[in-house]
Amino acid sequence: MSFDTPIDRRGTHCVKWDAMESLYGVPADTGISMWVADMDFKTAPVVQQAVQDMVDHGVYGYFGDDSKYRAAIQWWMRQRHGWDLDPAHIFTTHGLVNGTAMCVDAFTAPGDGVVLFTPVYHAFAKVINAAGRRVVECEMHQTDGRYTMDFDAYDAQMDGSETMVVLCSPHNPGGTVWTRDELQAVADFARRHDLVLVSDEIHHDLVMPGHTHIPMANIDGIADRLVMMTATTKTFNIAGSHSGNVIIADPDLRAKFGARMAALGLSPNSFGLFMATAAYSPEGAAWVDDLVGYLDGNRRLFDDAVNAIPGLKSMPLEATYLAWVDFDGTGMTREEFTNRVEQKAGIAANHGPTFGTGGESFLRFNIATPRARVEEACARLADAFGDLQ
Repeated sequence: MSFDTPIDRRGTHCVKWDAMESLYGVPADTGISMWVADMDFKTAPVVQQAVQDMVDHGVYGYFGDDSKYRAAIQWWMRQRHGWDLDPAHIFTTHGLVNGTAMCVDAFTAPGDGVVLFTPVYHAFAKVINAAGRRVVECEMHQTDGRYTMDFDAYDAQMDGSETMVVLCSPHNPGGTVWTRDELQAVADFARRHDLVLVSDEIHHDLVMPGHTHIPMANIDGIADRLVMMTATTKTFNIAGSHSGNVIIADPDLRAKFGARMAALGLSPNSFGLFMATAAYSPEGAAWVDDLVGYLDGNRRLFDDAVNAIPGLKSMPLEATYLAWVDFDGTGMTREEFTNRVEQKAGIAANHGPTFGTGGESFLRFNIATPRARVEEACARLADAFGDLQ
C-alpha cells in the first residue's frame, strides 16, 4: 500500500476531521486537521483481512479462548522490544486512557497526589482530576533540544501524599525516547517515594531511525511497583477498536487491578482482539517498518520547513508522529500565534497549555498524513508567518 494515497475522512464520524471546524474554527472544506493523534492512513492489510474475515463470518458473538491473542502480544514484545513477558500478566482494557483511569482507581485513593512529568499527554490529568485525585506537575526542561528531568527538584516537591507516578515513554508531546539512565532515574524516584509507576508505552513502535525504545520492564529494581501499558491502536491506526493492555508482573498489584476490573464488569470487544492478534505478526511488523520509514520522511520535511521560519522551532522528533513546535521566538502572545495557525494557515493543531505546565508557547502537529498534505501545511505556515522572514 502507499501512504501517499489521500483518504477523505470527512463525514465518516471522524473526530479529527469532522470536529475541526466546531472546535478550532478551521473550515471543514479547506482546513488541514493535525490535532487528534490518529493517522490518515489505512491500517495494515493483515489487520484489514482480519476484519473482513469477521464480516464474512457474519456472527459477532462473545469472544472465547484468548490464548492466541496473548501469545501474539508475547511474541511482539520479545521480537520487537526484547521484553519477555508472561501472558498471564495481561489485562485488556478499553484503550490506554481507560487503562490509566483503571490504574488510578485501583492503586490510589481520593485526594492522593499523582505525579506527571509535564508537559505531557493531556488525558492523564483529565482522568486523574475526574477521579478526585490531585495532579502533581513535575515540569521538565529542554536540554540540547530534548526534554530532561530534574529529580533533585522533584524530590523537593514531594510531600508524602503522592502514591503514583505516570510516565509517557516515548514521550508525548515531545517525542523524546528516554535513555536507560533516564528510565533508571524514574524507577529510583518511584522507589524513593514509594510510588506505583505506570509506564504508558503506546508509542513504543513508532521510533525514528537511530533511536531505540527500552521497555521500563527491562529496568532493574522496579518490578514490584511497575504497571506497563501497551497497545496496537497507535501503531496500527486502529484507535476506534478501543483495545489496550495493562501488563502487571507483581502479584499483589495484579490482584488489586483484577479486582477492580471484575467489580466494574469490564471485558474487551471481539473486534479489538481479532485486530490486535492479526497486527502482532510478521506481516504486521513489515508494515510497521514501512510506516516508520514514511513517518521519518515526513518528520524531516516538516522540521526543515518549520525551523526555516524565524521564531519557530520544532523539537527534534525521536519517536511518535506528533511534532512539538515552540512559537516563543516569535515574540507573539499565545492567542496571536494560535490565531495565525488556525485562521491564516487554516490548520488545526493541539494547544500546548492542555499538556500542562511547560506547554504554554507550543502547538502539537500530527504529521501522520500523506506527504503532500504535510508539504501544504508547511507552505501555509511559512505564509502565515511570512512577515517574520
